[in-house]
Amino acid sequence: MLRPSRLVLAGLAAVALAGCRGMRSEEPPVHVNLNMDYQERFEEQEANRLFDQAASMRGASNRPLVPGTVARGALRTTASAPFDQGRTAGGAFVPTIPVAVTPEVLERGRGRFNIYCTPCHGYAGDGRGIIMVGNGGQGYGYTPAPTFHSDYLRGVPDGYLFHVISNGVRTMPSYGQQIPVADRWAIVAYLRALQRSQAATPADVPAPERERLATANPNVNVQQ
Repeated sequence: MLRPSRLVLAGLAAVALAGCRGMRSEEPPVHVNLNMDYQERFEEQEANRLFDQAASMRGASNRPLVPGTVARGALRTTASAPFDQGRTAGGAFVPTIPVAVTPEVLERGRGRFNIYCTPCHGYAGDGRGIIMVGNGGQGYGYTPAPTFHSDYLRGVPDGYLFHVISNGVRTMPSYGQQIPVADRWAIVAYLRALQRSQAATPADVPAPERERLATANPNVNVQQ
């Protein structure tokens, strides 16, 4: 059995809780532990007397990184340079893609190319994307995008194409933040496939496919 005093307290508590339901108050809330609600903080570049280091950083709230700090996933080594940077250990562009080119990689590259590259370079990689030929064929005043089917871009190393995607070139911006490293190589692989398709000869077509094309197009010589 509860004592009368406890019954009174329980009743008052019940009334108080019931009175809070559906009611709004303009009074400030009760803060049992103030230091959890009002913590001292600093804006960027604001002075902070807590730190007393070198004269250049004395009193600053912004703290310099510990020497040698590397963001998670951003560590780059000489061994990883061909994949991460498209360069050899000596700094030259890698001549060929440092990953296996599979149908899955090409399909991934096609998807990423269509998303990021076609607005300027076009679906065929001929530099006639909507940004360049839209507005009634007048374009929108951007520097014309180059075609990937020039002798120059057919002859550049694969690492150079990766470098351009990663860091940009001339008026083309960098896509290093938007496109992961593996996807950049997938785009390079698909770009090479586009170049091959636009300069293909019948010898590039497997024999069974040549026979199928010859049957479907009797007026076209696909044996040359």
